[in-house]
Amino acid sequence: MTKHLADHRTPSQGARVQHFLRIARDRSETIWRDVFRRSAPSSGNGRRVVEYARIERQPHD
Repeated sequence: MTKHLADHRTPSQGARVQHFLRIARDRSETIWRDVFRRSAPSSGNGRRVVEYARIERQPHD
């Protein structure tokens, strides 16, 4: 019995692997590493956390 027409695949040219290797060799990961290491600008110097803690300490009715 032969395969269905949808099951006959043409051999791939390895484009996915080529793109993966190009990205891996690009060394652009240093850009992303710097972005993730950079601290987020904080406005209010933790004031929001102080207010949440104050609300949490209040007695609940």
